[in-house]
Formats: sequence, structure tokens, C-alpha cells
Amino acid sequence: MEVILLQDVDNLGKKGEIAHVSDGYARNYLLPRKLAEIATPGRIAAVRKIMEEKEARARREAERAEETREILCRTVLTIPAPVGSGERLFGSVTNQDIADAIYTARKLRIDKRNVELEEPIKMVGTYMIKVHVHSSVEPAEVKVIVVPEERKS
Repeated sequence: MEVILLQDVDNLGKKGEIAHVSDGYARNYLLPRKLAEIATPGRIAAVRKIMEEKEARARREAERAEETREILCRTVLTIPAPVGSGERLFGSVTNQDIADAIYTARKLRIDKRNVELEEPIKMVGTYMIKVHVHSSVEPAEVKVIVVPEERKS
């Protein structure tokens, strides 16, 4: 018997896949637990169409992520920060500050968790920061320049 999986089932397949199983397994386990439904020709066609749309959406997302990565690789961010004695900052520049600076400069929303910063920046200087855009694309390298903030007199 052929069934369409409604959820991921261990050792059988993932949601949306068509699986060939014994009648008893389908009737006694998969169908009562709503893990699968009987595969009819119309339902198979509908599931295939949904899967194709999902794949097309994933491809478009990956292409958009590649474009975003290219934009970020060309981006140089200048972040002013209050400075104490020497080159040391009063506070620090965090993932959120970098994500906000990216939005201000390029109008790209980046989640702060996608900014790879081992520890906050506490010194004036130039840093290369990795920003994860999408799982299928390697991280972009953004140049961040931390400069002393202009003091108001």
C-alpha cells in the first residue's frame, strides 16, 4: 500500500514523501496516529506540486541570500563609540550594534544571532566580522571600523 507521510517517521521517510508500506502497518499504526494518509492519484499530484513549490521557494531564498552576501561583503561599517583613555571603549560594540549598523547602512535586517562575534569589541580599530545570511551560503565578511565618538562641547 502506498501512503503519503503527514509527519516525519523514523526509518520510513520525511513529511510529504510517498512511502510503500505493508497494509497492516498502514492500517494499524500510520493511519490511526495520523502519521500518514492513503495515497490517491489526486493526492499524490497535489503533494508533488506542494513539494515543487517548496523547492522553488528554497532556491529563490538561496539566490536572495547569495545577493545579500555579496552586498555585505562589499560593506564597510563605521561605528562611533565613546572612548576612554587610550584606545579602550567605555562600553563595547555588540552583535546588536553591528546588526543595527547593517540595517542603517544597507536596509538589510540581520538577526543579531547571525553576527559571529566571539566577544564584544572593546577597542578602537578595524575588525572583520562574519555574518551568516543563510544555511546554504557561506558567511559574509563585513569590515567593521570602530572609531572614537565625536565629543559634543
